Amino acid sequence: MAIDLNSDLGESFGAWRLGDDEAMLALVTSANVACGFHAGDPAALLATCRAAASRAVRIGAQVGYRDLAGFGRRFIDISPSDLTAEVIYQIGALDGLAQASGSAVGYVKPHGALYNAVVHHHEQARAVVAAVVAYDPTLPVLGLPGSVFLAEAEAAGLRTVTEAFADRGYLPTGELVPRSQPGAVLSDPDLVAARVLRMVEAGEVVAVDGTVVRTRPASVCVHGDSPAAVAMAVAIRDRLGAAGVAIAAFV
Repeated sequence: MAIDLNSDLGESFGAWRLGDDEAMLALVTSANVACGFHAGDPAALLATCRAAASRAVRIGAQVGYRDLAGFGRRFIDISPSDLTAEVIYQIGALDGLAQASGSAVGYVKPHGALYNAVVHHHEQARAVVAAVVAYDPTLPVLGLPGSVFLAEAEAAGLRTVTEAFADRGYLPTGELVPRSQPGAVLSDPDLVAARVLRMVEAGEVVAVDGTVVRTRPASVCVHGDSPAAVAMAVAIRDRLGAAGVAIAAFV
């Protein structure tokens, strides 16, 4: 049994440093690298791509709304045609930096408010899918199980990868608890590690109301901007390793 471990990286901007990318890249197998719209500047993104390539960590384009001030966590009612163009732009920019680092973009994952929007928003989901198809239809996409986004991606012939979140609370519907609500973000490494093991072995996670939600992730995310991100990633690796679960990039 194996599971991919991914993290959102490359989110520093200018003098503002966010997360410990070097430490996380020693622990994860896939890096969701910002594309400059919600976070990241060219120099920081190039450095992240180089560090990922040097560790043979797969690079994913984490595309989002053009919202640096809001860190991409605010919904934007953008037209589908504009969203498609902006996603193509982001993938292409990161792919150029990745290729200059001796690697390439290997998958696409929406970020923040866009990730949550395309769980139900058909037009935006189709717009993101159209961008991936236009740029490179062989690229897999990561998304929430049961989302409109993954359904649209499958219908368009894209490979879909189901994802779970180690450090985010779940609603009984299987969606993530909004960050504005209690229980949205978890930070206890032992609790998070035990939770991930249950996801991987039993295919379930306990929602904030105690409901047991079914989930079968191929990849598990630890948010790199969490102060406890490194500690949580270490605990997850230790707990999974002790249970005989390998950490490996999804294939």
